[in-house]
Amino acid sequence: MPELPDIELYLDALRRRLGGHTLERVVLRNPFVLRSVEPKLDVVFGRPVAGLRRLGKRIVFEIEDEFYLVLHLMIAGRLRWKDAGAKVPPKAGLAVFEFTSGAVLLTEAGKQRRASLHVVRGEHALREYDRGGLEVLQASFEEFAARVAAGNHSVKRALCDPRLFSGIGNAYSDEILHAARLSPFKRTQSLSYAEVARLFDASRATLQTWVERLKQETGTRFPEKVTAFRPEMAVHGKFGEPCPECGAKVQRIVYASNETNYCPVCQTEGKLLRDRALSRLLRDDWPRSIEELEETNR
Repeated sequence: MPELPDIELYLDALRRRLGGHTLERVVLRNPFVLRSVEPKLDVVFGRPVAGLRRLGKRIVFEIEDEFYLVLHLMIAGRLRWKDAGAKVPPKAGLAVFEFTSGAVLLTEAGKQRRASLHVVRGEHALREYDRGGLEVLQASFEEFAARVAAGNHSVKRALCDPRLFSGIGNAYSDEILHAARLSPFKRTQSLSYAEVARLFDASRATLQTWVERLKQETGTRFPEKVTAFRPEMAVHGKFGEPCPECGAKVQRIVYASNETNYCPVCQTEGKLLRDRALSRLLRDDWPRSIEELEETNR
């Protein structure tokens, strides 16, 4: 699922291409992607783009007169850019957003259709899609620490909970926890002051580093390879490979459709976390899928 650095990468590319331009129409190749009925989609046609913003892991197109298109890519949704006038294959993707400057193509890999589009009007209506997560890059340490202490979950679960922290998911939580030298399943209320401080610093540094890195790598191009698995990552997706800090083999915990990667030397004092031993803990503390966690009711 595209997370904060990936969404910021998309937004950077979209702002440079859509600023001051008009949304001419949206062609739905799969009607299921549109999840709202009022206001109708065609009310935004012919209106200029007023801005773009991120709302958690959602992309929000701000349209003149306080209309908003709220797009959630979920796990497999991706965006493609097509120049104005370019032909779009008739079966490609879920929807095409046609602007005076070009077209944004929404695609989704696989057979399941989880990506969603909502049309809303007014800031009050838009707030319904805000899960309430803290924006770590704008937060103080005190605000961060209060969110960590709000419940007693595994620190992995806390980081990925959109009601607690905004835009962090499975991939970047692995990287944050490795940088903080914390076990993914340590309980939040057992963290010391120093450990919360390390988590705060690691969260900010990891997210900011990846935002800057992805933008530098992409340059002025439209991002074509948005993925949760990148060669430069320390542990995420690196099962069996050496930890870049200590050289120990990266380990993993698999539960349902979720996978957590960690370094046993850097994060768990040399202990291997066993799937079976953690099954009871995970049953109570972790949803069966990232989608389930993302869509948990506030």
